[in-house]
Amino acid sequence: MLLSIKNLHAGINGKEILKGVNLEVNKGEVHAIMGPNGTGKSTLASVIAGRDVFEVTSGDVSYQGKNLLKMSVEERAREGIFLGFQYPVEIPGVSITNFMRTAVNELRKHKGLDPLPGGDFIRLMEEKKKLVEITSNLTNRSVNEGFSGGEKKKNEIFQMAMLEPLLAILDETDSGLDIDALRIVANGVNRLRRPDNAFVVITHYQRLLDYIVPDFVHVLFEGRIVKSGGKELALELEEKGYDWIKKEQD
Repeated sequence: MLLSIKNLHAGINGKEILKGVNLEVNKGEVHAIMGPNGTGKSTLASVIAGRDVFEVTSGDVSYQGKNLLKMSVEERAREGIFLGFQYPVEIPGVSITNFMRTAVNELRKHKGLDPLPGGDFIRLMEEKKKLVEITSNLTNRSVNEGFSGGEKKKNEIFQMAMLEPLLAILDETDSGLDIDALRIVANGVNRLRRPDNAFVVITHYQRLLDYIVPDFVHVLFEGRIVKSGGKELALELEEKGYDWIKKEQD
């Protein structure tokens, strides 16, 4: 079991948002989490990644058999957890190349490996850029500074390709993307799928799942996962809307 969440309750400023989430993710799987706005999707992603603005009030979360809730944000990243933000931040004055070289070598240090020599790092970057269809001049710019929405999302997929996480959480990566950018992002994810890693894809719309075919689809509603199924569940949601789920819960 890569990730196990049991009866997770969490909130912010005294307001409970997650009200007993249960989820299990194994290596090699892609899980899609869908649901209307304000039901806790981004909160769940943030809690897994370790953002301290949210308070976990009860429940258990284990990652590779370890208590995830006791790990710092930095520990979670070093142990292979990656969070793709809905709205990636800009880091003026820091080139993507230098940013990624520092991140890659920090991971290597954690694994007891020497820093990657300059030539090897450049070759790795070129290989991953081709994989995710990113242009050369994008990596020479400061991190996300002046990027379009699509460029920011492509840059995040590039970062994910470089870091090769065991668990990637993509929080509404399709938000604001045109069809070409959506295809590039989805193709990057599909090419990065391996038997030893897993993805949790959080989305409001079914269209992303036309490109990234999930093994499981979960509906998060009012702080709990109320329904799970295969790809066909996403299609059913597209057809019936979230009111269907609400009526089932009433």
